[in-house]
Amino acid sequence: MTTTAPGAGGEAAKTPAPVPPPAPGAAEDGPAAAAASGSSPWQLARRELRRRPAVRVSLGVVLLFVLMAVTAPWLGALGGWSPEEFDKSAIDPYLGGQPLGSLGGIGPDHWLGVEPVTGRDLFARVVHGAQVSLLIAFAATAIVVVAGTAAGIAAGYFGGRTDTVLSRLMDLTMSFPSLIFMIAMLSVAKDVNRIVLMTAVIGVFGWPGVARVVRGQTLSLKHREYVDAARVGGAGSWRILTRDILPGVSGPVIAYTTLLIPGMISTEAALSYLGVGVRPPTPSWGQMIAESVAFYETDPMYFVIPSTFLFLAVLAFTLLGDALRDILDPRGGRS
Repeated sequence: MTTTAPGAGGEAAKTPAPVPPPAPGAAEDGPAAAAASGSSPWQLARRELRRRPAVRVSLGVVLLFVLMAVTAPWLGALGGWSPEEFDKSAIDPYLGGQPLGSLGGIGPDHWLGVEPVTGRDLFARVVHGAQVSLLIAFAATAIVVVAGTAAGIAAGYFGGRTDTVLSRLMDLTMSFPSLIFMIAMLSVAKDVNRIVLMTAVIGVFGWPGVARVVRGQTLSLKHREYVDAARVGGAGSWRILTRDILPGVSGPVIAYTTLLIPGMISTEAALSYLGVGVRPPTPSWGQMIAESVAFYETDPMYFVIPSTFLFLAVLAFTLLGDALRDILDPRGGRS
């Protein structure tokens, strides 16, 4: 039996056609859509990292370097040589100490060859150099992030005189020619632990950048409804800062942290290259590159090997940091 609509002239009422579902590619994709679905920053980061093959490769390289730095003593022992051990049988004393064999002495006894003149094993020195470089980079980054986050949150939340003093201190620190000042400080310091000194000096000049980012984020968060509600409910400043403000700035801070690490690695290598960083016999990539300059024509592998490790480490951390910035701080990444 057909039902007719009144005044429809006897024509059968037609049921509206169902709306087809949107095409898979038409739906909103990316960090914004995932953020709207209520994903946490870490869930969002894991989801996005799985979608990007280049980032997965970078993450694998980063984990490989970290593992190499942590297990450097065991890896060096696996190769059969310590980083300070000389092997005079691997060099030719009649050719100015050039490595015996092709490609800088690469062979079963020395997996990456040996240093000219000394005969020290390059594999052992490279893996121990990774330990030194990453230790300084991670420790200096931790100082920068902790100090910068604390200063930025305090300046943005409390405002007034606190903001003025901290902002002027940021400007003063950033106005110093940091590299020249680092060279001067490291040159006059003699009988000190070079790793600790380099970590402290690099950290002192790095915190204002993080502080500026966090201050801007805090200024935008402190007048949000949930912060006002916590304030009206009687929550103290410490509770608001740790429970409401800090989680809100964690995404940009994490993204900024991963971008700081390659800069710290490069800074340590540059200072060691200039002769004011880690001193022999402690191995460092920058120090090895500086020493290899005198042999780049006769033994190019001595220059290529530490340079390749330094390049891969900086590139992997940079690509990973760029990806995390796009995921966790998309507005900052587009600006």
